[in-house]
Amino acid sequence: MATKKNTEIVLDVETTGLDYTKERIIEFAAVKLVNDEIVDTYETLINPQQHIRKSSIAIHHITEDMVADAPTEKEAVPKILKFIGNSPIIAHNAIFDYSFLNEASIRVKKKELKNIKIDTQFLFKEIYPDLESHGLAMLLDKLNIEYSTQHRAMADAMNLAKAYPILKKLYSEKYEWQLRQLDNIDYLFERYLRIQQAITTMQSELQDLKSIFRLYFERGGEPVKASSGEMLVYQSKQGFEYDFMQIKDLLEQIGALNKAVKLNNGFVDRLVSGLSVDESIREQIKQARQEFSEIRHVHIIKPDRKASQAQAEAAT
Repeated sequence: MATKKNTEIVLDVETTGLDYTKERIIEFAAVKLVNDEIVDTYETLINPQQHIRKSSIAIHHITEDMVADAPTEKEAVPKILKFIGNSPIIAHNAIFDYSFLNEASIRVKKKELKNIKIDTQFLFKEIYPDLESHGLAMLLDKLNIEYSTQHRAMADAMNLAKAYPILKKLYSEKYEWQLRQLDNIDYLFERYLRIQQAITTMQSELQDLKSIFRLYFERGGEPVKASSGEMLVYQSKQGFEYDFMQIKDLLEQIGALNKAVKLNNGFVDRLVSGLSVDESIREQIKQARQEFSEIRHVHIIKPDRKASQAQAEAAT
């Protein structure tokens, strides 16, 4: 019996900026996988017929001179869509690449993409949730895949094409295990809450022990060495609060502003999506965006204690 062909397209795009509604693709690359084997590739530079932001050039190093003689979006997009066909699209932080391709398809072909999109960054986070970073470089390092060039479309697409079959297998194994747990969801939620409470209790216990350690040192105790080699020591450090506006220019002058101040991205997002600032200011803020990603969360809603108490009293 002939083996069924499973075709998937691993791709990457480089762009003039981050806002897919206004910026354009300047480089596209794709690797065609059939049953996890590389069978074909396609890449092209694209003349966006608009300015490439300096912040973007700093990442991918594609200048306006490099794309001056490249095909325009109108010329390139039909060939790109033909190569992709109806196959699933695989990309790292797929919402970024997919959104740019979808907008280009709408402009040129007057139709939205219908392809399934698979986000390898999401798969990576599911398999290794404990890692500090889930970028492509971290994925390649974790899977022991050698690479040199980054942030050029074909290099990133090819590297991801090598990583994807391994990642897909790991995720598939975890997913199958997860499916087998769905019938136990009520029990698992109760178990989750017990673990959460245990962690909270243990954190309180750790703080309680640290308080004893602090008291020990404050009464003149010497450093303590564990049998495994860890040392228990005591350190005291004073801290101050600063008037930010008074030192802002000084920090910028010595090149320390970025390290001294961490931007509240959530607050800025709310500013952009709200109505409290003028449209012109919102647009200027949007131009400063440096990353576009999608976050998925599961939330636990605490019960209304008063309502629960009233229900309990009514039951009696």
